[in-house]
Amino acid sequence: MTETETLVGLDVGTTGVKALAVSPDGDVVASAEEHYPLSTPQPGWAEQDPEDWWRASRAALGRLGAGSSPIGLSGQMHGLVCLDERGDVLRPAILWNDQRTTAECAEIEERVGPERLIALTGNRALTGFTAPKLLWLRRHEPDVYARIDRIVLPKDYVRLRLTGEWAIDAADASGTLLFDVANRRWSDEVLAALEIPREWLPPVSESTAIAGAGDQQAAALGVGVVEPGVVSVVLGTSGVVLAALPAYAHDESARVHAFCHALPDTWEAMGVMLSAAGALQWFRDALAPGAGFDDLTAEAAACGPGAEGVTFLPYLQGERTPHADAGATGSFSGLALRHGRGALARAVLEGVAYGLRDSLELLRELGVEPAAGRASGGGARSRLWLEIVASALELPLERCAVDEGSAYGAALLAGVAGGTFSSAQEAVAASVRVRETIEPNAAWAARYADGYARYRALYPAIRRVEEQV
Repeated sequence: MTETETLVGLDVGTTGVKALAVSPDGDVVASAEEHYPLSTPQPGWAEQDPEDWWRASRAALGRLGAGSSPIGLSGQMHGLVCLDERGDVLRPAILWNDQRTTAECAEIEERVGPERLIALTGNRALTGFTAPKLLWLRRHEPDVYARIDRIVLPKDYVRLRLTGEWAIDAADASGTLLFDVANRRWSDEVLAALEIPREWLPPVSESTAIAGAGDQQAAALGVGVVEPGVVSVVLGTSGVVLAALPAYAHDESARVHAFCHALPDTWEAMGVMLSAAGALQWFRDALAPGAGFDDLTAEAAACGPGAEGVTFLPYLQGERTPHADAGATGSFSGLALRHGRGALARAVLEGVAYGLRDSLELLRELGVEPAAGRASGGGARSRLWLEIVASALELPLERCAVDEGSAYGAALLAGVAGGTFSSAQEAVAASVRVRETIEPNAAWAARYADGYARYRALYPAIRRVEEQV
């Protein structure tokens, strides 16, 4: 290791940016956050002004006093930023959770062929990805489309403003649906089929070379998921189960994402549910206004495993894994007069746990056999929720000494790119420490086996009803 005072990680998230200053031995010495708005000009749309990202990033770095410290970047994936020939932003960025591109996803799969698309990119055409957003612009805003000179993803717009470098890493590029994930390069075949100019796309480097990664890859690095044996389990606004793979592999139906990881010659399989801790936020805002999250989890704890027969489907804004269904909807089932707020809160916690199990089961089909999960995200601050998830997954969950998510992983990438560490593995060995393990509760696990079977049966049953009306 070389001598460096601090490493800086900057995460360009959906609600704000987070900046961390990290010592070379992994301790967080300072942090700063700045928030910005989310625009929803039409139902199902989600947009932001890239200038807000830049203003917030500059303010957070200024408060941090980063100086000349190496900076690593992570950020929300898939978002489309279009630039003209002068580098000016042409329109608000279309974000990962925008749902307007259903028709364009169908067009992509028709142009490329679903099997060929999965073989090339490791993924289905989903509304959140970058490629369908470009086709939407071509169809609905042709004047904007005609003026595109370059495109960037959210964190790389900040990189461009910060350093003048137009670049992207293989990890974040994997979520564009324009990337040959197995060969870690842009896919000329997909670009040709979609008639998208290659010169619009930035040069691709490894995350460890340019200190950048998508938020989930950076978060996985930040909890030490760099090789098989442990998986990243994220209880953020969305929920994620991510495994590092020593060789490229993908699910034939693309029910989980196949992306490049933030390490050279390493890939990942990742299941994503769109509403995890976000489901509890919704429950609190809609059904328990004024209640604290601690109050809700205390009521849930008093209810006991199984939520007195109530089952919650957390498909509040469609779903990705295992149902690539932008129209999927959430529900409570099994309600009776005896049920109070505690039963419903417990059902939300358990429904999210079952959704994470969906992802884990698909990873196991790819040969992933983890000994433990590394938990992170806002929901991981609840010990009750972690015990529920551990029991539903039948997998020990470990909490790390530092739980700062993607920004922490970005700081470690800054250390690798800047020479503080010789590799991502060395960065993890020096910085990531497990402080607690939450074991599955055997009695709860038995209840959750039945609960998971009921949960799995609900979506197809409800879908059949919806298709008949």
